[in-house]
Amino acid sequence: MSFIETIPDAEINDEIRAMYERQKSFWGFVPNYAKVFSHRPELMLLWAQLQNGIKRHMDKRRFELITFAAAHTLRSTLCSLAHGKALTAFFSPEDVQLMARGASPASLTAAEAAMMSFARKVARGPFAVAASDVAELKKHGFTDAEVFDIAAAVGARAFWTTLVEALGVEAEPSLRTMDKEFTKAMTVGRPIESPKLNGNAGAQPAA
Repeated sequence: MSFIETIPDAEINDEIRAMYERQKSFWGFVPNYAKVFSHRPELMLLWAQLQNGIKRHMDKRRFELITFAAAHTLRSTLCSLAHGKALTAFFSPEDVQLMARGASPASLTAAEAAMMSFARKVARGPFAVAASDVAELKKHGFTDAEVFDIAAAVGARAFWTTLVEALGVEAEPSLRTMDKEFTKAMTVGRPIESPKLNGNAGAQPAA
């Protein structure tokens, strides 16, 4: 499940239990990433508040495009799979694979293509972002507040991918059984079938 031991079910406290219940009410099960937060459940709540604050100012399609561009650039296979799958609600799997290769399929608007290019640049190294990059977004109709939102979504994803990748959080079974070609395109960092390196090797995800 991860590189670190998580709090056994028999030892969870009310705060952890409440965190698990929130996750289960949303997903229908307790995701693997939630287990590693058993050590600091208060941070999961803060993360949810941050994500909700960012999402409040954009529609789901925009949020998923930015998050996917960031996750893929940051080489998080786990997040690329999860958000690549989420994008198939708006695009064909083939178009999502084209995005994974850095292309801009016809199903993307010019503004969305520019937004994804900006998100990738921020994820690669925010120090390289220049005023001209922001000016390019404004040419496509983005406001200063929307540019802020894009950068915030990328910054939040950088936090999340750093944490889950460093701790070796495994993908859920539903992500491991996706189409092989799609999975291959999303695999940009750790292989989806990572070797088990800790005492959680035999643990099964809660469902």
